[in-house]
Amino acid sequence: MDHEDGYFAEHIAATYDDPASDMFQPHTIDPAVTLLAELAGDGRALELGVGTGRIALPLAARGVPVHGIDLSRAMVERLRAKPGGDAIGVSIGDFATTKVDGVFTVAYLVFNTIMNLTTQEEQVACFRNVAAHLAPGGTFVIEVMVPELRKLPPGQNTVPFHVGSRRLGFDTYDVATQRMSSHHVSVVDGRGTYDEIPFRYVWPAELDLMAQLAGLRLRERWGGWTRDPFTSDSAGHVSVWEKPAD
Repeated sequence: MDHEDGYFAEHIAATYDDPASDMFQPHTIDPAVTLLAELAGDGRALELGVGTGRIALPLAARGVPVHGIDLSRAMVERLRAKPGGDAIGVSIGDFATTKVDGVFTVAYLVFNTIMNLTTQEEQVACFRNVAAHLAPGGTFVIEVMVPELRKLPPGQNTVPFHVGSRRLGFDTYDVATQRMSSHHVSVVDGRGTYDEIPFRYVWPAELDLMAQLAGLRLRERWGGWTRDPFTSDSAGHVSVWEKPAD
C-alpha cells in the first residue's frame, strides 16, 4: 500500500482509465449522470472517491457544480489533466471524515467505492459525514454490488471475475468478517504484476441501517442506473437515501 495515495497509487492511476472497459462506455455512464443530474437539480453535487472524473466530468458538463473528495493525488492528477478537470473542486482526504465547505443537494459513491472503507465503523462514519453535508431534502446515492456469496460452494472462498490470456482477476471472501480482497494479475511483455485491494462487502439492509443512524431514510432502490427493479437475482443496486426536509 502507498500510504499517501491509499490503494490507488501512481501505477494504478496510470492504467485506471481503460477505454475498452464497460465502465467507460456511454451506455454505462449516461444513465448514471442523468439520474445524478436529476437529483442535483439546481444545487451542487459531492462525489466521494472522485478519482479520474469518470462521472464528475460529464455531470459537470450538464451544468451541475461538482466537488470531489479523494485520497489519491495520483488519480486526481489524471482528472486535472482532462478537459474541464480544472473546474472540479477536489479535497484530498478520506471521504469518511473529510469536510467540505457548503451544502449539497446530492452526494454519491459509485462503482463499489463504499467497500473501500474496510470497517463497519468507517462506513457508518461515511454516512454521517454525507448527512452533515446534505441540504434538507438532499440525497445520498450509492452504487454497489450484492456480495456474491451464492457463487461460493462449501469449502471455497474465491470467485473469479476476469480470466484472460493477459489478465486474471479474482475476489477472495472471509464470510465471518465480511472482508474480501480483489486480486489482479497482469502479464505484459512476459512480465507479471500483482496487486491486491482489500474491501468490506456490505448488504443492502445493512446500508439502510447505516443511513438510519445518520438520520437518512431510503427513498429508492433499483437494480441499476436504468432504474430496473431490484430483485433477489440482482448483481448490484443503486440506492437513494434522503435527508428529511423537516
